[in-house]
Amino acid sequence: MRLWLRDSERLPDPPPMKTDDRAALAVGTLLWAIAVVVAIVLAGPLAESGHGWVLAATIVGVVLGLVGVVYAQVQRSRAVRREHARSAPADGESERP
Repeated sequence: MRLWLRDSERLPDPPPMKTDDRAALAVGTLLWAIAVVVAIVLAGPLAESGHGWVLAATIVGVVLGLVGVVYAQVQRSRAVRREHARSAPADGESERP
């Protein structure tokens, strides 16, 4: 079994897939928010057992999830604007029937 191919044997790379990651990020963030609530409810026992850091970790999970959702939304908006710019006629060109 060979672990590499010669350049002449390689197939071309497939085009990148267009995906919408906002739903997955939102679900993950929601799950982290639920974990924050559980960590708050169990704050006393967690602190007594030396696991008080769990609350901070869940809060960090929510914050990073929100950053991811905002980032995905910005990327999506930019992609939509690029598509509209590509499909719109250039300046000076008019569509004639």
